[in-house]
Amino acid sequence: MSAIKPARRWQPAFFPFKKESFGRRLLAKVEICVKGPLFGCRMCGNCLLQETAFICPMECPKGMRNGPCGGITPEKNCYVDETRKCIWYAIYKRALKTGREETLLEVLPPLDWIKVGTETWGDVVRQIKKVGTRKFVGGITSGDKIIKAATWDSVFKTIRQPEWWSGDADYHPAHESEPVTDLERQLREGKFVVATEVTPPLGAGTDKLIRDIESVKPYVTAINFTDSSSARPKMSSIACCSVAINQGSEPVFQIAARDTTRSGLQSTVIGANAIGIKNILCVTGDNSIIGPSPTSNMNLLDIDSVQMLWIIRKMRDDGVYLDGRSYKNLPRIFLGSTTSPFALEPELQALKDQKKVNAGAQFFQTNLIFEPERLDLWLEQLDKRNVLNKVFILAGVAPFKSYKVAQYLHTKVPGVSLPEKILIRMKNAGESASEEGVQIALEVIDSVKRKQGINGIHIMTLGWESIVQRLVTESGLGLPTR
Repeated sequence: MSAIKPARRWQPAFFPFKKESFGRRLLAKVEICVKGPLFGCRMCGNCLLQETAFICPMECPKGMRNGPCGGITPEKNCYVDETRKCIWYAIYKRALKTGREETLLEVLPPLDWIKVGTETWGDVVRQIKKVGTRKFVGGITSGDKIIKAATWDSVFKTIRQPEWWSGDADYHPAHESEPVTDLERQLREGKFVVATEVTPPLGAGTDKLIRDIESVKPYVTAINFTDSSSARPKMSSIACCSVAINQGSEPVFQIAARDTTRSGLQSTVIGANAIGIKNILCVTGDNSIIGPSPTSNMNLLDIDSVQMLWIIRKMRDDGVYLDGRSYKNLPRIFLGSTTSPFALEPELQALKDQKKVNAGAQFFQTNLIFEPERLDLWLEQLDKRNVLNKVFILAGVAPFKSYKVAQYLHTKVPGVSLPEKILIRMKNAGESASEEGVQIALEVIDSVKRKQGINGIHIMTLGWESIVQRLVTESGLGLPTR
């Protein structure tokens, strides 16, 4: 392990999916022999080193190319492979140390698998020739920083940002001026919104699902259906959303990157919108390592949550697929994502969240909050980055039915860490643990609803849908206005 390559090991390089010429194969061998030991290069075919503090993001076991997931442990280790440090945490820390953290805001593309396993140096040489070798050399040796940066980008940004992606670091507000869902309307009107989850059923029957939807419908604005949370298959989110629409409720369609390809995402979004689903929540999803056996692929995501936001936003606002095809009937979508306010230091977490907002996120659902006072530093950093006025934030709240549930969340669910005082309260409550869990949730709600920058709560029921009525009424939030 070196200072340049902070991961503990060099993962195997990718192989190309086509036969290359002898010259390109030779160049690829030289490239991997140099970049492998130095950077842990896996020959992804789209090198991002200039934008990731010269630490290769492909060392991330989940293949995250736009920042860390929300499952970092307190020791900043990877929960997929706990023996190694989070590679994105190392990238963020080095970028911050060298004053290059703003480069991390650029939305980076997913892999083009026709290029995976092939060399990148040849692309650099060919692009320099296009720019003009003399012009390039003159530009990068110029004393003018602006000219130097523009010359550098004319080669390297062109390579890492192919025309089919064209990612940038800018904020892209929605083109739609009017609210497209009741959830968006109420948030825009400044109301403190209540949303909740309803647990999808294990089987094909919908009777209990309908009962749960009916039980929470009078007390919430929107209902979220998870997409195989904890990597455990259940009824699909889109099917649950369809049932909710039939029951007169407004659903939030959750899409996990773990089980989604770029082509599948695009067709699903068009189909979901056609049946009336307009709230979409993009999540990376829990890695299959925490799910049941047999374990599915843990190595790589086709797209991450930031890339999902970017793709859906362009579909919604520009009417184009990733391959450039255009269409007339644009989907109407209120686009959201998740955030873990305490996963990283507030300054670094705000950087990741700004990237999501720039890519298209209009609302956030946070991970579970148990220490509301710790939100202040994160909110301050979002405010410094001029993000709070661009996104609505729903704070995640969960009532515990037992000490066992609290302990399970603390030890088994990535990104969730309960403070010792909460665990002690639940343990000491004994047979009254469910009542203690409700009181803890009510205390959290009372605290977060007073914070400027928090626009509502998202109740994660953990299968306890019947408690939603009590939480809403006893917290004084009242009934939503439809």
